Amino acid sequence: MKYILISVLLVWGCLNNKVLSQQQINCSGVFPHLAMIADQAPRTEAGTGALFPWANRLWVVTYVAHFSATGSGTGLFEINDKMEIHKRPESVVGTYANRLLHGPTNQLIIGPYIIDMKGNVRVIDGVKDHRLAATMTHLTDPENKVYFLAMEGQFFEVDVNTLDTKLLFNLYDELKEPKGSKPHFKSGFTRHGKVVVCNNSYSTKDYNKDWKAGRLAEWDGKVWKIIEEKSYTEVWSSSHFGAPILATGWDNASAVMSVFFPNTKKWKRYRLPKSSKTFDETSCTEWLRIREIETERAMMDCHGLFYEIGFHLYADQLWAIRPVCSHLRVIPDYCSWRGMLVMGGNQATPMKFGSADGNPLAGQPQAGLWFGKTDDLWSWGKPSGEGGVWSDDEVIANVPSDPFLMYGFDQKSLHLWHDSNEAVSFKIEVDVVGNGQFKVYETKIVGSGEYMHYEFPESFSARWVRVTANKNCKATAWFIYN
Repeated sequence: MKYILISVLLVWGCLNNKVLSQQQINCSGVFPHLAMIADQAPRTEAGTGALFPWANRLWVVTYVAHFSATGSGTGLFEINDKMEIHKRPESVVGTYANRLLHGPTNQLIIGPYIIDMKGNVRVIDGVKDHRLAATMTHLTDPENKVYFLAMEGQFFEVDVNTLDTKLLFNLYDELKEPKGSKPHFKSGFTRHGKVVVCNNSYSTKDYNKDWKAGRLAEWDGKVWKIIEEKSYTEVWSSSHFGAPILATGWDNASAVMSVFFPNTKKWKRYRLPKSSKTFDETSCTEWLRIREIETERAMMDCHGLFYEIGFHLYADQLWAIRPVCSHLRVIPDYCSWRGMLVMGGNQATPMKFGSADGNPLAGQPQAGLWFGKTDDLWSWGKPSGEGGVWSDDEVIANVPSDPFLMYGFDQKSLHLWHDSNEAVSFKIEVDVVGNGQFKVYETKIVGSGEYMHYEFPESFSARWVRVTANKNCKATAWFIYN
């Protein structure tokens, strides 16, 4: 009887191990077998440029750092409902982070690929050799054409039926970028009869204010107009409930969010804290997207902070914005798929472009996917950050600063200084409700050569805060949220 029991246990153990070996390992939402791995030589980057649910599967396009990297192993992947991953034979190596569903023809455009409802894939030869940042709805022929924006500033028109491609502009020249600056166009979107694009070029010369290489610009089909000469990374809009256009970026003082209000046809700039300054460089912002991840609810990734964002506008105010969590992840794209929130990544990149001066401690380039729920984000790092409405900026007397987000953080402090030979009075105003009506909260006087630190009461909060100086001066008004 003893030997029979031992035999039964051994058989059960073998069968159980076989079952376990067939199970897909899930490490806190990461499935290692779904990692997309580039070849080891030359070593470059294998980031997940874009994700999209389509034709009963999840589509993923990965990217190398630059065409000069000539890496291999990246391409177009599909994941089915059994969590099985397949690389498509149409795959080409490139740098792609664009996606758009072309509704009139029911085709997904992701990277240089165009995919029909049955999962058939075609490659758009006219754009495959460019680093693609965005695909946008066409202004005059949306039924048949789209626009493509490349990172170096090429702006294309593509027929989604014939795949004929035409170069319309080189935005590096069109938007008068400083000669010698590195173009890094990141996003574009079409809404309210205009195409809005952004370039997030930012280097030591931008920090030192020697030049302004970043751009937020719009095109009405006739003329390009520069809205801001700042580093912008993302442009996005909904198609209903007010449909503001949101654009996010940063400068020396803070993260920036510019909003286009369709009723007034004007842009308004808001400021947000930076949860981490590690994003403060052109190439360190891959890709900080805004995406609808639940029905009629969007999430915004901006400088190490996730925010929930609403679509609606009332009284020409953006009402719904709230910080969710802080993080240090590189999240090039995210979407909803089969009831889950899916995030792409860029986990191992032996930069620089696979050359000998890259990271000798990084191995084979690879990127994984994270699967979870939207509510899981609230269990990540608690929202924290810092930034200012001014950072050694020239301030005009009695002109209020941009609104700075205050809502959703715990400990809050303000730091003030200036270069005036006289005392300067700083008026602190708050918008508690978020309706654009600011009320005076405190007035602080800072003497010549002095520095002032003020801690807000622990229970105090408002939606937005702004500062006004009573004299022309170069000043800093800096908020720290812990």
